[in-house]
Amino acid sequence: MARFLKRRTFLKASAAAPAVLALARAGGPAMAAANGYKKALIVGKPTEKNLAAVKAAGFDGAETNAADVTPDEAEASRKAADATGTRIHSVLRGWMKFNGSADEVAGSIAKVETGLAAAKGYGADAILLVPCRIGGKKMKVPDPWAFDIQFDPATGHLKQVVAGDNAPYADYIAAHDHATDTSREAIKRLIPTAEKTGVVIAVENVWNNLWVKPDVFANFVRSFDSKWVQAYFDIGNHVKYAPPQDFIKALGALIRKVHVKDFKLNPDGHGGKFVDIREGSVDYPAVMTCLDAAGYRGHGWMTIEGSGGLSDDEKSKRLDLIIAGK
Repeated sequence: MARFLKRRTFLKASAAAPAVLALARAGGPAMAAANGYKKALIVGKPTEKNLAAVKAAGFDGAETNAADVTPDEAEASRKAADATGTRIHSVLRGWMKFNGSADEVAGSIAKVETGLAAAKGYGADAILLVPCRIGGKKMKVPDPWAFDIQFDPATGHLKQVVAGDNAPYADYIAAHDHATDTSREAIKRLIPTAEKTGVVIAVENVWNNLWVKPDVFANFVRSFDSKWVQAYFDIGNHVKYAPPQDFIKALGALIRKVHVKDFKLNPDGHGGKFVDIREGSVDYPAVMTCLDAAGYRGHGWMTIEGSGGLSDDEKSKRLDLIIAGK
């Protein structure tokens, strides 16, 4: 019996080896197979020095905010990642003005195209894109806790944003509908470039007063019906609107990337502030259960954003606990 058990253990290990090797070749260290998630930090221009530091702190790779680089410059950074055993998995393209003037829209599209080409050079598989923002001092916007949205799934246009009288928010509703339409049109124009580069456009709604509820955000991303347009989900950014797990349930398999961040609500549940991870109001065990249910384990990157009060080593330890559902 003992001999059989040893042989069976050997066969299981042998069968698993190709999968581990394939994962490593795909850009993630073999250790990622242990828990199904890969850990990352955000860096500026990726260099062998800062990527080696990321690796030393226990992370598998990095996300870069250096989007305005040439493909050759990005390729040089990819080689630095290879040399350190890490991967540059995503590019922060950031804020665009798809609801602006014709010139602003054209300029934003050009910037995203540059970011997609850079991402390909880095070896990244996604860029983070915030299509635009609305609001400002002259526009009345509902408080985060007051939103009660009803919308038309076919168009994404809003029918109401609060219970009761919506007249005070007429300008907000009109701006939201306009931004939804123009953002959808601009992103559709970018899908061929995304397909050509092999890089997903991962949409984020980061306190831009757009798509602030789970079903509204999921409807916008799903409306493209394209594998080249998915969601970038930031755990901490959504706390003031709804529990993050509600967004994860709504988005499901649309989630391409995840930012790990924390937000501490005020005692009354209205407003709050960003804090270091595992010190806020996020229910991380529930979040991880929902990410698992959404199929994110096995391929997903967990990238810490913020938590500036922590060392990289401490960030790594806390992220391990989060991934473990603690």
